[in-house]
Amino acid sequence: MAVDRTPVLKRCRQLGIDPVVMGINKESHRQPKQRRRQESEYGTQLREKQKAKFIYGVLEKQFRSYYKLALKREGITGDNLMTILESRLDNVVFRLGFARTRKEARQTVLHGHITVNGHRVDIPSYQVKAGDVVAVAPKAKDLLPIKEALISSEHMAVPAWLEVDIEKLQGTVLQLPSRDQIDLDIDAQLIVELYSK
Repeated sequence: MAVDRTPVLKRCRQLGIDPVVMGINKESHRQPKQRRRQESEYGTQLREKQKAKFIYGVLEKQFRSYYKLALKREGITGDNLMTILESRLDNVVFRLGFARTRKEARQTVLHGHITVNGHRVDIPSYQVKAGDVVAVAPKAKDLLPIKEALISSEHMAVPAWLEVDIEKLQGTVLQLPSRDQIDLDIDAQLIVELYSK
């Protein structure tokens, strides 16, 4: 299995992402390098794709298959792509506050600590649907990483398309997110233009 081992703060600085988006409360005090040349159209499109891939922790092959799936669906391809990425199980676990970062959420899912509609799911790329109940497995409710995540996520707002019950450690997917409910600064149209060349 391929793993992206790039230091998170360094990659955030390269792509112009605020580390808080990744679930990290550190900030870099280095000054960004001044670019001498203006970025080309291709460079701008590539940066948006890399930003989306980095935020959601998806590699190129899987990202391309998500694009093909978004292309087949009705509606705007860029919005469909963002909805597909946002409805991944590891992202939903992060958004519900059961993990501090998406990488931690991915590991929590891989270790079998998450259930969907009462069944254990250990596939981070599992696509949730409207009405699904995502919960922490009964054996995992006392795990330290999940308790720490719940404490650190108290100040985070849960998106409108999700509903969380902290007492039961479960959340419900009310609906699939629309593009205006996704608070990330990604221009999905540039990604569509890049892939459609």
